[in-house]
Amino acid sequence: MHVPDGFINAPVSVVAGVVAAGAVAVSLRGARRELDDRTAPLAGLVAAFVFAVQMLNFPVAAGTSGHLLGGALAAILVGPWTGVLCIAVVLLMQGILFADGGLTALGVNITVMGVVTVVVAYALFRGLVLVLPRTRASVTAASFVAALVSVPAAAAAFTLVYAIGGTTDVPLPKVLTAMVGVHVLIGIGEAVITMLTVGAVIAVRPDLVYGARGLTAPLKLRVDGELVDAAPAAAPAPARSPKKLWIGGVVTALVLAGFVSFYASASPDGLEKVAADKGIDAKAEEYEHATADSPLADYGVKGIETARLSGGLAGVIGVGATLAVGTGAFVAVRRRRNETGARV
Repeated sequence: MHVPDGFINAPVSVVAGVVAAGAVAVSLRGARRELDDRTAPLAGLVAAFVFAVQMLNFPVAAGTSGHLLGGALAAILVGPWTGVLCIAVVLLMQGILFADGGLTALGVNITVMGVVTVVVAYALFRGLVLVLPRTRASVTAASFVAALVSVPAAAAAFTLVYAIGGTTDVPLPKVLTAMVGVHVLIGIGEAVITMLTVGAVIAVRPDLVYGARGLTAPLKLRVDGELVDAAPAAAPAPARSPKKLWIGGVVTALVLAGFVSFYASASPDGLEKVAADKGIDAKAEEYEHATADSPLADYGVKGIETARLSGGLAGVIGVGATLAVGTGAFVAVRRRRNETGARV
């Protein structure tokens, strides 16, 4: 759902940029409360993983494909504030390095793909977790539903933005129906990926899943026929290092972007398909992406003729760059919190 240059007019793009900048600024403050010394590097990993999985377009209908948006996954794994920042980092790297998503539309993309997906997904996720039994299975099931709903919600948000600032005159009810319809199908794929990823992390390190914090109920003992809370341990167990999970996640992201991405669907994604069918992209051809000459544009390395090698190497570079930028940013946010706390 990467919106290119030319879909949205300049005034609305500027407003969306202001909204996105405000959301990022607020999220930076909120992320200071979510991140600690263990989870800050993991947030960078989440951004890199989302980047890698977004390269894996999967078919959803005849001539149409979809890919992960990642807002629900990021919010559940590292928290909603940090989740917005993760998606913003991914979109920034894609726009600058790979000419994917217009730079003038960056604010629209962050608002639609980052803010809307995170807000909708995490609100629904928290609501479900509150009413479901306090189990790991409930967290996994809630992540499926939250991810599923977040995608058509983002599609509806894009349609609203287009209704205000679209550059072509198209029948908006038909656009809304087409966008939501195809993105419900894409949402199923998003939900499966999110559920499997959240379930896998919970299985090995539930303590690192933000959405599963406080999941474990206090131990109960039966005394004289009544259940009472067990006395807490004299000293809490030392925190386990997330190093193994981090290494496993990096290797997985590299394999997905560097090898599996070659087998991704080549069909246009949901937005591209609807744009072509409904005429939304009529003026997009007038705009050349600002980084169209990037050596990594279109997810290939210029000068390398072998498609498999070129695309795989571009994917590996993208994962590495996103990991470095994301980790650096989140560690800096964490240090800022420590410095602020020390002054207080």
